[in-house]
Amino acid sequence: MRKIALLIAFAGLFGLAKAQYVGLSNTEFDLLKQTIKSDASAQKLYASFQSEADAALGEAPNPIVKILSEGHLEGDPDKVASLKAVRDADKIYALALVYRVGGDKKYLTKVQEYLLAWAKTNKSTGDPIDETKLEALFAGYDMVRDQVEPDVRKTIDKWLDSIADGELNSDHARPGKGTAINNWNSHRIKIITLIAYTIHTKKYDKDIPKELMAQLGVDLYPDGSSYDFVERDAFHYHIYTLEPLLSTIRTIYRATGKNYFNEESYTKSSIKRSVDFMIPYVTGQLTHAEFANSKAKFDRARAQNGEKGYQVKNFIPKTAIYVLSQAAYFDDAYVPVIKQISGGNTDDNWELLLNKITKPTGPK
Repeated sequence: MRKIALLIAFAGLFGLAKAQYVGLSNTEFDLLKQTIKSDASAQKLYASFQSEADAALGEAPNPIVKILSEGHLEGDPDKVASLKAVRDADKIYALALVYRVGGDKKYLTKVQEYLLAWAKTNKSTGDPIDETKLEALFAGYDMVRDQVEPDVRKTIDKWLDSIADGELNSDHARPGKGTAINNWNSHRIKIITLIAYTIHTKKYDKDIPKELMAQLGVDLYPDGSSYDFVERDAFHYHIYTLEPLLSTIRTIYRATGKNYFNEESYTKSSIKRSVDFMIPYVTGQLTHAEFANSKAKFDRARAQNGEKGYQVKNFIPKTAIYVLSQAAYFDDAYVPVIKQISGGNTDDNWELLLNKITKPTGPK
């Protein structure tokens, strides 16, 4: 009987072990460890996470009931408190990463403390611009989910599922609203997707591809521009809608093998075309005055508030480094462009290192 009980327990534990598609998988962590040992730039990058994780060990979680940032000007007390709270997401990612690389259980204990504090405190608002700030938390949890205590896992899963449900049924996604087709919706789809693959639920399987393809058709245009670019007259927002879409399709590709990067929508738009649309401006062949003709009153309010990046100034190519690094997961042709705008040095680019570790065509 004791032997049978042990076998059942082992089978139960085995059943809980799921592949990681948002963070790094077990195999990818093995490769990352090897890379850190042999590559000086990887060592330096990892050291920054080690430093953040060590600092987080001596700090207390700072969860907030509702993240309130969207629509608030810089300096607004709600926004200040929210942005301070969501710094925990990066701490969670660092703690999870350092635990998985080094194996010291004190980092697992601490990351579990952070995650549980957020799960017990935070409530979904259904606002994707606020909740997108938890992306690093989703990835961090994905990397340690199989190692946290079962009751803790259940609590965290339930909280994350409530966020995904809140986004799926968000008022901001109602037909006829601009937020149903612009960057808001891209972030909304990302949140649902990342949570679904982190907690391994199939309840959103039909919604994710349907919502994604619809968004590609209305937010991205066949010439490569986007609703956001036209509405805000800024690559700032063109990039801000592409970043969540790239996070979404990378996760889907890792989980299913379905590649949406070149996929054409019913309007013949695609993510690749919208990434390529930026290239002449990134390389300096063309220039663009950001926000010069924005239709959004909030952009003018932020400019008047003196917020950095919202004044009418030429697009700064370096601001495209992250989104191009995301795109480089699907196409190495963007790497030379990234190097060009990085001054020839990409040693500090964590996203490119992750690409090497996780790309299907890269080392396994």
